[in-house]
Amino acid sequence: MRLSITCLALALLFSSNEATFAADADNGSRLAQRWCASCHIVADAQSRGTDAVPSFASIAQREGFSAEKLAVFLLVPHPIMPNMSLSRDEAQDIAAYIAAQRR
Repeated sequence: MRLSITCLALALLFSSNEATFAADADNGSRLAQRWCASCHIVADAQSRGTDAVPSFASIAQREGFSAEKLAVFLLVPHPIMPNMSLSRDEAQDIAAYIAAQRR
């Protein structure tokens, strides 16, 4: 099972290009408010989050940040994050929203 998920993630990563990565950052903002804002600071106007996780703006500023890689990361369940069961489009939308936080 883990091998299948890894293969899927790699296939999505290597098949991504700008033409297929036409994401909706506005929808990503809505999804982030619903799924991520209880832990992450997802917008400048937000005043609450936890100190244990990075803000979306700091994620976007990381060296080597890639919205495509982040979208793949969001599709693979992680023990620290809740299982959001995002669709590929939703993961791309959230990643596009985080990329928009880049300054």
